[in-house]
Amino acid sequence: MSSLMLEEALFAAEAVAAQHMYADEGLAVLARELAKAPPQLALTVARGSSDHAANYFAYLAMQRTGTPVVSLPMSLLTLHHAPLQVKNQLAVALSQSGRSPDLVDTMSALSAAGARTVALVNQPDSPLAAACEWSLPLCAGTEKSVAATKSYIASLSAVARLVAHWQQDEALLAALAELPDALQQATRQDWSPAIEVLQRAERIMVVGRGLGFAVALESALKFKETCAIQAEAFSGAEIKHGPMALIDTGYPLLVYAPRGPEQAGLIVLADEMRGRGARVLLAAPADVASRDLTLAVAGDTALDPLLAIQSFYLMAARLSEARGLNPDEPRHLNKVTCTL
Repeated sequence: MSSLMLEEALFAAEAVAAQHMYADEGLAVLARELAKAPPQLALTVARGSSDHAANYFAYLAMQRTGTPVVSLPMSLLTLHHAPLQVKNQLAVALSQSGRSPDLVDTMSALSAAGARTVALVNQPDSPLAAACEWSLPLCAGTEKSVAATKSYIASLSAVARLVAHWQQDEALLAALAELPDALQQATRQDWSPAIEVLQRAERIMVVGRGLGFAVALESALKFKETCAIQAEAFSGAEIKHGPMALIDTGYPLLVYAPRGPEQAGLIVLADEMRGRGARVLLAAPADVASRDLTLAVAGDTALDPLLAIQSFYLMAARLSEARGLNPDEPRHLNKVTCTL
C-alpha cells in the first residue's frame, strides 16, 4: 500500500490542470490590475513549504517584473504592531489551510494599512481568504498527508501564472498550459540512486541557486520531516563561506543544477565537492553527462524547478519507507501550525 504522500505527489499534474481551468482567469484579472497600477514593493507572508513557494515567487517576480519582493517577518505585526508604510503595495499570502492565526492577523493588518492583499490558498473558504482583498484557489484538492506536496507545486504554478499574466509572457503561459504533461514526465525519472545513498544517512546539504533555491529549501524540509535526516539548504554562491568546513569524506550533498545561468557554476561545484570526497548527487537535465539524477525539462526554464521537486517528492516518500518510517506521520508535527 502506497503512502498518502506518494499518492498526493502523483496527483500534482491533475491539480495544476484544475488550476489552469478554474483559477487562471482570476489570476489574469489580478495581473491586469497590477500592470495597470504597478506596486513599488511586494511582501510575501507564509511559513514552511508555502514560504519556500514565496521564495520562488520573489525570485521570479524580481527577475521578470523588476519589482522588489521581501519576505515579511509576521511578528513585526502580530507581536510588535509595527506601523508599516504599505499603502497601495502588494502583499501576497500563500497557505495550504489558510487557518494559521499569524497569517490571518498579518494580512488583516496589512489590509488595514492600505496594502493590496492577495491570498493564494488551497482552502478558498478559509479565514485567510476572508481577510484578503483577493482570494485565489490553488485547486490542489484536499491534502491528507502532513507533508505538503501537490499544494506546494500548485503554489509554484499559481505564482508563475500570476507573473506570466502580469508580464503578458506568452512563452511562459504556453509552458504553463503544457505543465501537467511535463510533471508526468518528471514522475517517470529514476531517482532510486538517491535512496541507495541516503538510506542510512544522518545528514545532508541541499544546494541550489536562483529559482532552484526554493526547491533546495523545500527538499531540506522534507528530508527532515519525512526521513529524519538533518538537512540544510544552501545557495551555491554561499556554500564556500563556511558550510564547506563541515564536508568530509562521504558527506552527502544533493545539488540541483537545472537549466539557466546558474547551472554551469553548480556543475563545477559538484565536481569540486566530489574532489573533496563528498558523496554528491547531482540532479541535472539529461544533457549533463556528470549527473547522478535526471531532471525533466519544461517548456520554459522558469518551470524546471516544479519538475525537479516533483521527482524529489516521489523519491523522498520511498526513502522514508526505506528508512523504516511513515512519511504520513512525521514525528511531533500537525497539518496546521498555530503561531503568533
